[in-house]
Parts: sequence; C-alpha cells; structure tokens
Amino acid sequence: MTYEQYESPLSTRYASAYLLRLFSRRTRVETWRRLWTELARAEHGLGLPVTAEQVRELDAHVADIDFDLAAAREREVRHDVMAHIYAYGKAAPAAAGIIHLGATSCYVTDNADLILYRDALRYLRGELLRVIANLAAFAERYKALPTLGYTHYQSAQPVTVGKRAALWLQGFVSDLEEMDFVLGSVRFLGCRGATGTEASLLDLFDGDGAKVDELNRRLAAAFGFDACFDVCGQTYPRKLDSRILNCLSAVAQSCYRMAEDIRLLQHDRELEEPFEDAQIGSSAMAYKRNPMRCERICSLSRYLMADAANAAMTASTQWLERTLDDSANRRISMPEGFLCADAILRLAQNVTGELRVNEAMIRRALAEQLPFLATENLLMEAVKRGGDRQALHETIRRCCMESARRMKDGEACDLPARLAAVSAFGMTEAEIVALLKPEDYIGRCAAQTETYLARLAPLLQGTAAGCAEIEV
Repeated sequence: MTYEQYESPLSTRYASAYLLRLFSRRTRVETWRRLWTELARAEHGLGLPVTAEQVRELDAHVADIDFDLAAAREREVRHDVMAHIYAYGKAAPAAAGIIHLGATSCYVTDNADLILYRDALRYLRGELLRVIANLAAFAERYKALPTLGYTHYQSAQPVTVGKRAALWLQGFVSDLEEMDFVLGSVRFLGCRGATGTEASLLDLFDGDGAKVDELNRRLAAAFGFDACFDVCGQTYPRKLDSRILNCLSAVAQSCYRMAEDIRLLQHDRELEEPFEDAQIGSSAMAYKRNPMRCERICSLSRYLMADAANAAMTASTQWLERTLDDSANRRISMPEGFLCADAILRLAQNVTGELRVNEAMIRRALAEQLPFLATENLLMEAVKRGGDRQALHETIRRCCMESARRMKDGEACDLPARLAAVSAFGMTEAEIVALLKPEDYIGRCAAQTETYLARLAPLLQGTAAGCAEIEV
C-alpha cells in the first residue's frame, strides 16, 4: 500500500472484495482478451482465415497480461485498446495478426462493460435479497408490538414495530423488481463495426449477412447472453447506463429512508443499530452511541443518487452514431455507482441483521401519548353512555390542552383524571384507564404484516436472514 497518492474510499473502506475484483483492471483486460479469443473462435468456425492453433494460443494467454508493456505502448500510441492488442500479440505471437479482426474498439470495451455490469447487478441482487430477508424476519418478530406512530414527525395513531419495518421492506422489494427488469433488459452489443452497420464483417464474409448474424449469436452465447441489441451505433445504447444507475439510485433511496427512520428512533432510544463492545461513539463525549452505520448509509446514498445524473446526461448527448465524451465519465460514474451501491447494501445487511428493539422505551413513549391518541375512542364511548357529542368534543379539547401544558412544564400526564372530573363525561378514571390498552389501537397492523410476508415467502425461499459477516 502506498500513502503518497489518492485512493478511493470506496476501494479502501467500503466496497466488497468481489466487486473490487470485478471492476479491477485485470478483470477488465482479461475480459477484453476473452472477447478477442471468442471472436477468433467464431471466425474460425465460420470459415475465416483464423486457425484452430491461433485460437488455442489466444485462449492460453488470456491471463498472461504485461501491464507495463501495455502502459508503455499506450503512452506512445495514445490508444488503450491498441496498446493491449499489441501486448496480447506479444504474449501470443502466432495469433498476433488476427487479433481484433473485423472489430472496432467498442467490441471489447462495450461488451466487456455489459458483462461486468450484468455480473455486478446479479451480485447486488443477492445482497439486496439478504436485506429483504433480514427485514422480513424482523417484521415477523415484531408485527404485533405496538409503538407510537408519527405523521409530520408528530405523535399519531399507534402502529407496530413490524408494520413500520414492512414499509421499509416494501421499498426494497420494489427495488428488487426494478433490478430484475433491468437485468432482463441487458443485451450484448456483439461485433457491429465503426457505425453499427457490420460493414467490415459483411466484407469479410463476402456479403453473407447470415454468417454475420451467426457470428454475433455465437459471441453473445459465449458470454451468457441470449440476444444482442437490435440496432446500435458504434456503442450499445447509453440509455442502458441510465437505467442501471437509476436502479441503483432507487436502492439508495430505500436504504436512506430506512436508515434515517432508524436514526430518528435511535434518538428516542426505541431502536438502535449494532454497537460493538469496544466501539467509541465520540472522541470527546465518551457516553455517545452515535448511529454511525445509518449515518454512513445516508451519506453514501446521497452520493449514489447524485451519481445517477451522470448517465442521464451522457445518454442525452450521444451525437449521431458515436461521440467519445461519454468515455471518461463512464470510467468513473459506472463502476463507482456499483461500488457505492455495494457499500450501502453491505451496511444495510449489517444494520438489519442486528437491529435492537428497546421495548421498555417504546412502551414508555406510547403510554405517555396514548391518552391523547385514544380520545376519539373515549368520545365514542361517552356518547354511547348518553353524552352530547359536540359538548364532549369541547370537553376533551380543553382537557387535552390543559394536560399538555402541564406536561410541557415537566408534570406527568393527567388527562384521564381531568376527563373523569368532568361530570358530563360520565366515566371514572379507572374506566378511562381500562380503555387505554395499546393493542386496541393498532388496527390491522399485525394482519397486514402477516399478509404481506406470506406473499414474499416464495421470493425469500432459500435466502437466510442474519447479519452478514461484514467489516464495518
């Protein structure tokens, strides 16, 4: 490791070893060489002047990369693809003359990107599924635990801890559905030529378009694709990049929403993210238990949501059949979008796998507010006993204001006693308190959560919940 030059925190602190390897220079160049090898194999099989021995030699030297030689050649010719064709030819000299036959640079650069993006999406899909499994288990466990609900971050009708988790869960399931759609839309570019016309290949095959189609079918199949894009310029449609980053941005949105809710609830000590025995919350305030993981999720999610704008701007400015102002941007924005999504989902797995529920704090907060939240039910009960609805409404409003004023001065809630003291209300304090059972005010939270989790069961089959062994 060197300490004298910049390193991306995504590489050194946040992303997984798998995606760091997937987007490494070695994997990229090895993928280029596999593409050149398969091109030669298909051309040999379709009768072009490429020998089986040349194909075997290319195959044998896919991993034999002299990066220093390629870098020196690139400084000379100012073209990375041509530099690596040169280095590959030095490693496989018997095949040097047929490497890249009929191809343009985007044959290797774009098809390699499509392979890497597809594999990265598949990996992230697994990470997303584990977050969903964690939240599903959490929602099942706490589906009937009453907790204070909020609208506008003001106290509102009670919900349950599990039902709230189901709201987060639904967002992640929507992201999974979108990711599956995006994965299903990834096609292979194939070998299409400088402007997408396949003119070079058509010339090589003496005008036989069927052989050109068969070449591209074989290339696509060799890398696990069932189709190429129907039409293209020199590159594959950059609209796909926009679709991919929008999908990753959607994941970030869901993670942000969940993490920020947890941060708010950790302030009230109702929920807490994992906190290790030796963990330090603050260099100055030794008592602090800051929600570091959720704060990091929110921080990285903002970066990823902003990153999605890169692909939209690139997709909208692709002049005619090709322009190169996409290249430098995509080298950064696409891999880093994937690495950032990876980092966020790893944190989300860790948080959802070990999320702590402080039931005593939840009961205390709910007990303090429940007398106010139950006043509509109390009003209905008092009317059943012969009271005047409008007069009782005014009684309740006045008593609530007075009790709330006392609480702001540090006094305990005395709303049940105040209401009982009004003769028109017609109920004793004991009768009022008996109606303040939290489980009577959560509506269908438990049933809604059960129904939703039952629908998700087939999706989660074989996906284990738990805290992934992730270094945070």
